[in-house]
Amino acid sequence: MSIGHGDHHHHHHTLAPSGQGTVMLNIGDGIGALIIQTPSWLHGHEIEVSPVGDTSARTHAAVRARYVRSGVTYCVVIDSLAEGRYVVWQDEDTPLTQVDVRGGAVAEVTWPANLVPGRTPLTV
Repeated sequence: MSIGHGDHHHHHHTLAPSGQGTVMLNIGDGIGALIIQTPSWLHGHEIEVSPVGDTSARTHAAVRARYVRSGVTYCVVIDSLAEGRYVVWQDEDTPLTQVDVRGGAVAEVTWPANLVPGRTPLTV
């Protein structure tokens, strides 16, 4: 909490590429993670997911460059997800797909190469 700034909460996204081995995931009993693989041109776009049963409870993350042994990949990583079925949103009103997230595991979705999300890129 910032003194003298009221109750404003700010969160800043860091879009710098991650180095090898720098992604830590909070997964375990009843908690999983989701990785959404994307084309490189989506770097900086935010992608939202929500539980199928509560589509207003959305979580979002930005597409980031991540360096792996074979080069660079672009993806969204969302962890700390309660086990269950999730909607991946193409834009604010249009679901792209659904995916099952299992406790202690990482689910993966691939964003179609020709599909532009409705969320605008983050400004850095």
